Amino acid sequence: MMKRALPGILARPILLLLSLLFASTAAQADIYGYVDAQGEGHFAAEKIDDRYQLFLRGNGSFDSDKLKIGNDASVSAPAAKPALVRYLSQHPNLKKYEPLLNQAARDFSLEPALLKAVMAAESGFNTHAVSPKGAIGLMQLMPGTAERYGLQGDPKQSIQEKLTDPKTNIRLGARYLRDLQKMFTSRLELVIASYNAGEGAVQKYKNQIPPYPETRNYVQLVTQFYHIYQPDTAALPLSTTARRIHLTLPARRNTPQ
Repeated sequence: MMKRALPGILARPILLLLSLLFASTAAQADIYGYVDAQGEGHFAAEKIDDRYQLFLRGNGSFDSDKLKIGNDASVSAPAAKPALVRYLSQHPNLKKYEPLLNQAARDFSLEPALLKAVMAAESGFNTHAVSPKGAIGLMQLMPGTAERYGLQGDPKQSIQEKLTDPKTNIRLGARYLRDLQKMFTSRLELVIASYNAGEGAVQKYKNQIPPYPETRNYVQLVTQFYHIYQPDTAALPLSTTARRIHLTLPARRNTPQ
């Protein structure tokens, strides 16, 4: 059973089916995006309307150098739109919470790039994001998942309220990813799939990405972002008007207990 739904602002399905770094059988597709008048970013895997411009091509082997921005502050690949790269690499809340991300990555033996990629896809760096199914915060954790790791409500704060705390949310998400990495050693695509669909779904399909379109979409989206967040990917200065990211992804259900 699938994990949870995205916040209500994340509306239509996207079809992100490319192999990238991982040895999956998914087909390939492009990613489109734009930055609106309020400085908010929108991403999808189809050209929903004329506002969406090609961001990344998926019809070939992935080359992370195509997203790197050199010292001359120019993007080396024509398809990579500088404004969208800025959103992913220099979002104000990403910078704000980067110390917490880096600390959690060290404590739970994770790559910071993975935590950033999951956070971007899950919440668009919004600490107060709440999905229709009740997933909360930066890493979009279900209260039941938080309880698995010992988080309890008290008279002053409910579990839901505690999950809006960035440090708590990031560390619980990192612990979950750490445990998934232990379960699926050297299979990062299965770690990502499990974060979306639940580890039970991945095991049900004999340690393969489940054949759920939204899970395959999610794996490929997070994979793209993972490449962008590799340490040697530089970034352009961020406009002061930028606020948050909108990602067009399918809805998800609750994670298995």
